[in-house]
Amino acid sequence: MPLQEKMQKVRGWIQSAQRVVALTGAGISAESGVPTFRDAQTGLWARYKPEDLATEAAFRHDPQRVWDWYAWRRELVANVSPNAAHHALAEFGRQHPGRLTLVTQNVDGLHQQAGSEDVLALHGNIRQDRWLRPCPRERFSERDCEPATATEGRPPKCDVCGNQLRPAVVWFGEALPEISLFRADEAAGNCDLMLVIGTSGLVYPAAGLADVARRAGARVVIINTGPTELDDLADCGIRCKAAECLPELLLGETRMGVTAEEGV
Repeated sequence: MPLQEKMQKVRGWIQSAQRVVALTGAGISAESGVPTFRDAQTGLWARYKPEDLATEAAFRHDPQRVWDWYAWRRELVANVSPNAAHHALAEFGRQHPGRLTLVTQNVDGLHQQAGSEDVLALHGNIRQDRWLRPCPRERFSERDCEPATATEGRPPKCDVCGNQLRPAVVWFGEALPEISLFRADEAAGNCDLMLVIGTSGLVYPAAGLADVARRAGARVVIINTGPTELDDLADCGIRCKAAECLPELLLGETRMGVTAEEGV
């Protein structure tokens, strides 16, 4: 089917759907210039494997090294801006309150920066910090130590209890945030349409949300520049950059110069 026919079909599905879930992955942020997780292993960090840097064990072994790597990644993220795809999702959410659930595997915070609210960030947010371990003050006080009170350092520490700050992301071997995952699974099981945008479909449990939606009777649309592991689940596949096709699909804004291949 020609690309424009697919675009028209999917736009019609979006217009008629009462509940839409958008699941986004690294591809949508790569269009803004955010390096993918493994692309970040360059320069000074090329000799390290992600497993050497993105685990609690690695942090406990060498907290300064892990903190510095994340500080470098934060600088990369700070220098990019949301693209047209992020803005289209945010605007659709504003125009249609309650219809869109936005679930992301990305930690860069670009959806939030574009104005999307209540984003289910399954892998956390690299722009934020949290304590490495539960605050020991819980036994003596009604409130935890605030991360903002940590003293400067690599990583910062709490002068009161000695706790260290760590990036508020999900490391290898850690569970996804329970509430966000529950809400994402619930939304997938109750939606009419799922848009899977810029993800290879390799990372679970997030990739499993497409199967949840499909088994519940929802249509699944894959938007990606290349093949994915979820293509067999798709009712329609659009081989296109998200920033080029989402404004038209969600808002009816035609983007000139769209280059795409016919998908599944």
